[in-house]
Amino acid sequence: MIRFLIAVALCAFCALASAAEPRARDLGVPFEGSPGPLDAITDVAGISVGQVTLIEDLADGRKVRTGVTAILPRGRATFDTPVFGAWFALNGNGEMTGTAWIDESGQVEGPVMLTNTHSVGVVRDAVIVERVRSGTADPSGYWWSLPVVAETWDGELNDINGFHVRPEHVAKALADAKGGPVAEGNVGGGTGMVCHEFKCGIGTASRVVESDAGGDYTVGVLVQANYGVRDSLRIAGVPVGQYLRDDGSYSQPPAPKGDTGSIIIVVATDAPLLPHQLKRIAKRAGMGLARMGSYAGNGSGDIFLAFSTANAGSLKGDALSQASFVGLDHLDGLFEATVQATEEAIVNAMVAARDMQGNDGHYAKAIPHAELVKLLKRFGRYVPKR
Repeated sequence: MIRFLIAVALCAFCALASAAEPRARDLGVPFEGSPGPLDAITDVAGISVGQVTLIEDLADGRKVRTGVTAILPRGRATFDTPVFGAWFALNGNGEMTGTAWIDESGQVEGPVMLTNTHSVGVVRDAVIVERVRSGTADPSGYWWSLPVVAETWDGELNDINGFHVRPEHVAKALADAKGGPVAEGNVGGGTGMVCHEFKCGIGTASRVVESDAGGDYTVGVLVQANYGVRDSLRIAGVPVGQYLRDDGSYSQPPAPKGDTGSIIIVVATDAPLLPHQLKRIAKRAGMGLARMGSYAGNGSGDIFLAFSTANAGSLKGDALSQASFVGLDHLDGLFEATVQATEEAIVNAMVAARDMQGNDGHYAKAIPHAELVKLLKRFGRYVPKR
């Protein structure tokens, strides 16, 4: 119990610190498209995000650097009303549970959870427990649930075989989920993650798209980034990975021999889309990833999920339901927004992350802000924040 309280206190501290960190736009990184007010997945109305961050140095020398992130598509109503959804694996060396039922039903039921590779099982089971606790059972007398839990590997910095994510952490992430700004970098499921050989983690961004039918749609993206090699890293088109080299002053995790690791990308929108259209949206996340220099190598788990918060009335289990959807000839703006928001979410994850000392003496350095700004200026890509 004492360890849990310490971890929760650290979680709150890390979340506050991360929320105050500069974001990519603050450093002058240019991006295309128009972001929402928060430039976060929570710009999609109704979405809430909760995160528990576990950072602890154990008496036996092991380092806990992990956590869990919860995305609730409809806030507290998530446990009662699903969303239309679809998923796509650009390269499948990873895990996302519940995908067979998403393919079959076209629906995402319950929250979307992100954690480390060896905690998928406990997170999945804990979500079911929390759903049972949340209210009355379905007509069968039991809550039937196939939770969506996705993972990336944090075993270089985290004592991953210590199984430090526990049911109470899942319960807290769900209970604390809220709208508003989302903490980024070394938080939640992204606590121990590394991408392009720099410290990384959770990142988010959004885009506002003018609807041809009038009004605006919002596309929001949240990533848990743990992929890629340094040489291929590009930010705003600048080959920064070829210039920002390791100075050898720390014991870094072993450099990957190829594009290994993983990234989970969650795309949300309030645009009325059907499952087959959301599959197309999910695929476009890979194009945002490619802008960063990833080529989705054999050892990489690049798994994407897309869902729409629209059409809630069509998903209540009625015998006959009707749903609206965007016409196929009017999807391009949403496709483009997905690519743009995915790219920015990944850069935000890198910029917000901070140096981390982890398990077995490994040390992951964050991307140096001053050097990044210099390169942006050198290549004519720096845009001062207005």
